[in-house]
Amino acid sequence: QVQVAESGGGLVQAGESLRLSCTTPGSSIDDYAMGWFRHVPGQGREGRACIDWNGRSTYIPDDVKGRFTVTKDNANNTLYLQMNELKPDDTGMYFCARDRKFRRVGVRRCSFESVYWGQGTQVTVSS
Repeated sequence: QVQVAESGGGLVQAGESLRLSCTTPGSSIDDYAMGWFRHVPGQGREGRACIDWNGRSTYIPDDVKGRFTVTKDNANNTLYLQMNELKPDDTGMYFCARDRKFRRVGVRRCSFESVYWGQGTQVTVSS
């Protein structure tokens, strides 16, 4: 079983920034695509930013494009989500996921068949 641990959530005002971090203690992220998802009540989890195993391909949905950036730091075994110009609509529980597929190329719409999930970190943006 792969453990996934997120950190960095919090309460901020609209327009401010947050950086989320995700690690997988005891296992490497080097060969796996990863992503950030937000829980939407009644709809499940929506992809916010995903990156393939070697960092060459990313997916950022249109509603956060230009504000959210995902990076994969293999040397530090950490995935980051930099969120700028936050809006109240960005509020939610954010989950990190590590793909179970070895060396997935391309992360179209964050469509992973099976992943390991973290416990989530809450992001709250006040107006």
